[in-house]
Amino acid sequence: MSQTSASPRDAAAPAFVMPAEGDPHDRTWMAWPGGGYTLGDSPADAEEARATWAAVANAVAGFEPVVVLVPHDELRHARRLLSAEIETVPAELDDAWMRDIGPTFVHDGEGGIAAVDWVFTGWGRQSWASWEKDARIGRRVAELAGVPVIASDLANEGGGIHVDGRGTVLATRTVQLDPGRNTGITEAEVEAEFARTIGATTTVWLPRGLTRDSERFGTRGHVDIVATLHTPGRMLLHAQPAEEHPDAAAMREIRAALDDARDASGEAFEITELPAPRTLTDAEGPVDWSYVNHSLVNGGVVACAFDDPNDEQAVEVLRAAYPGREVVTVDARPLFDRGGGIHCITQHQPSPRSLGS
Repeated sequence: MSQTSASPRDAAAPAFVMPAEGDPHDRTWMAWPGGGYTLGDSPADAEEARATWAAVANAVAGFEPVVVLVPHDELRHARRLLSAEIETVPAELDDAWMRDIGPTFVHDGEGGIAAVDWVFTGWGRQSWASWEKDARIGRRVAELAGVPVIASDLANEGGGIHVDGRGTVLATRTVQLDPGRNTGITEAEVEAEFARTIGATTTVWLPRGLTRDSERFGTRGHVDIVATLHTPGRMLLHAQPAEEHPDAAAMREIRAALDDARDASGEAFEITELPAPRTLTDAEGPVDWSYVNHSLVNGGVVACAFDDPNDEQAVEVLRAAYPGREVVTVDARPLFDRGGGIHCITQHQPSPRSLGS
């Protein structure tokens, strides 16, 4: 399908607005693991990755349509493991984190859908990453969705932002201001680009992300394992009560910044803590497991589980935060072993809206 470029029209009224993730969706987009560290070093590792990505896709498909981009040599595996109603599309991929490599969908001034195509550089030109193919996925998904593209020169990823749909965006200074992503950029310049592309009038800056996510194989601090705006003015925040875990200190720093922050309406946030799993370490060191990294779908929440005593408590917190939604869980340990979670491998496409809504 043909594709056009979109441009903003009136700075006083944002031409594009990213709706809240909990607003109605047309579908969810995913990418299938196809090689490297994602599939791992053995046939057992590869099958574990495939089964986990499929479990998430199948869970999402219980609520809304799912489209999965799949490397050609993985199509037989994807079709073997995915539900029959899930659409698969052959694609060239470096990696499988669709939240980051895919576009960010927004509403335009008429309530239609457009797609922001951020610059993708392997989470800040990480030495272990490759991104030549993934850098083209934003436009590829927009083409498949049949929506216009809003081109951006900002190196950014979908996991690096969370919005309330009313002008507030959460971001992290170690991500958008990362010299490996955007050399010499200022906060004001990032905020101006957020205003142009996603309609954000207020950027709330977190000082950092979680510890493991800030190390060599992390994203340098994505917000989507730290905090989410589940309702305008209300936030779910990762909490690490174990003082021996380095994220206890990290979260105190983040919480202090949020206690002083205000949203686009000028109001303080009502913060509900979402306790981390009790498991503190794995073979690589302190974990960054987080229940914040869940994906909202039509009528539901697809949440991370870790075979941990706190899984049940997390489900109860999520049910309270999202009344009327069914909460389903998927074991996310194989995802976090590879660098992300459920939110990281999904990208929602909102439904069009009428101008009166």
